[in-house]
Amino acid sequence: MDVNFLGIPLEFYLFGLTLAGVALAHRQALWVSLAGLAVILAFKLAGPGGATLVGAHFAHGWVLLANLFLLLLGFSVLANQFELSNAPEAIPGFLPRGWLGGLVLLALIFMLSIFLDNIAGAVVGGVVARHAYRGRVSIGFLAAIVAAANAGGAGSVIGDTTTTMIWIAGISPLAVAPAFVGAAAAFAVFGVGGALHQHRYEPIHPHEGDPVVLDWSRIGIVMAMLVALVATNIGVAGFAPQLEHLVPALGLGLWAAILVTALIRKPDWKVLWPASTGAVFLIALVAAASLMPVETLPAPSWQSTFVIGIVAAAFDNIPLTALALQQGGYDWALLAYVVGLGGSSLWFGSSAGVALTNLFPEGRSSVRWVKEGWYVPVGYVLGFFVMLWVFGWTPARV
Repeated sequence: MDVNFLGIPLEFYLFGLTLAGVALAHRQALWVSLAGLAVILAFKLAGPGGATLVGAHFAHGWVLLANLFLLLLGFSVLANQFELSNAPEAIPGFLPRGWLGGLVLLALIFMLSIFLDNIAGAVVGGVVARHAYRGRVSIGFLAAIVAAANAGGAGSVIGDTTTTMIWIAGISPLAVAPAFVGAAAAFAVFGVGGALHQHRYEPIHPHEGDPVVLDWSRIGIVMAMLVALVATNIGVAGFAPQLEHLVPALGLGLWAAILVTALIRKPDWKVLWPASTGAVFLIALVAAASLMPVETLPAPSWQSTFVIGIVAAAFDNIPLTALALQQGGYDWALLAYVVGLGGSSLWFGSSAGVALTNLFPEGRSSVRWVKEGWYVPVGYVLGFFVMLWVFGWTPARV
């Protein structure tokens, strides 16, 4: 059904209302996202051949949705095992005092996300922050954690789903590596801004009292999960890329490690319930975004690429990356930077943000996220133009 207002398809208005509802009614974000998806689906199904088209759409896209669901639930278990190991209680003792401690923590999250999925980097960093600041983590610092995780993954083909997609499309991993230049420039803004903001809100606290007793078995379990994640990502992307379209390989690889290691040290399975609400929310939002009638993006240019990063904060970056790959002609490093870091400006703009707010539900306030984490979009703009100044606009086709 083709219904337009002012030349814009009705679906975009429906999706915009859904995003506005999520931003304004963040305590009911799950139900708002499900209601928005239901309305968009009803509109699609009412059109000619609606059931066939929708069925074909999800027959192709169910793998992505299943992967997101499995990863978000899996990382909640990983975070629980990490917390039960007592490592998050010990780590703050190795961080510098003052605001530099927060900056070092954000830098560690950045580096961790180069080798792991950005969701893992954000979750692990969030758990450490909760212990380092005795549970008083500002929303501005949460925004900086998400930005650090997304920035670390921007130049690595194993650090983010979007960069992995670029790699699978046949583009060299070296082609996206220059995104680290923009990510580093952005980090100089949001890293310092986030660390100073958090220090004013609550300074870092080293462990006091008896020495922390580490559970090395659980630490080994966390490492095994992370190794399984990296091995699955590299193995599938490098040797069997067709599996990416057939099964949720990354999520299944993580859950295989979780179930095997649970025989050694059982996690607290109760963490799955709150994580499931965040996972369903993100899936509803991604599914709704994927139903938008976007057959193509504007002609590739540095200006349109900059706008893609802004749109990625609300319109899921995975469909945007898929469209860019189909279209071709983009500067892939610049694209990797914008789709990676752009979504950090809102808590629901990336899967890392959704996963982190499962641990910190107070972060689901879009107004406070933007107000307190203003240095994240400022860092995005600076990093973009630093990349443009250093490398220029260098488009290439797949």
